[in-house]
Amino acid sequence: MGGVTSFIAAKFAFFPPNPPSYTVVADESCGGKLCIPEVPRRENVDVLKLRTRRGNEVVALYVKHPKAPATTMLYSHGNAADLGQMFELFVELGLRLRVNLMGYDYSGYGQSTGKFDGRFMVALSKQISLQQDVNDGEEFFRKLGGHLAA
Repeated sequence: MGGVTSFIAAKFAFFPPNPPSYTVVADESCGGKLCIPEVPRRENVDVLKLRTRRGNEVVALYVKHPKAPATTMLYSHGNAADLGQMFELFVELGLRLRVNLMGYDYSGYGQSTGKFDGRFMVALSKQISLQQDVNDGEEFFRKLGGHLAA
């Protein structure tokens, strides 16, 4: 019965913006670097596509603070937003807290492929940390319905 309950709860708890608020394109003017045309371009923001063990691609933003120590905050957004909507918050939060900030979309959100599954959150956060060589990272998560991001 628990599986049915989780399925029904997920249907009511997770509302990825439809359509997504952004697209991801390779910008030929910067050597093919990924960018999000719907938001202002910033030199200190990298757009990434990370592959999960299940073969999905997860879109992430890495916001580099110009004077931050080696601290990177990993931010898991709420249940009804995507990276396009969170972009300015990520940039401002990183500046005010004086940290680098990594934000990402869940599978099924924004331009990330697959379907949302709350069980993969811890594995994804570890994978992001490893791919970005985050040694002294702080994690900041938002609660998503019945699932915790970490």
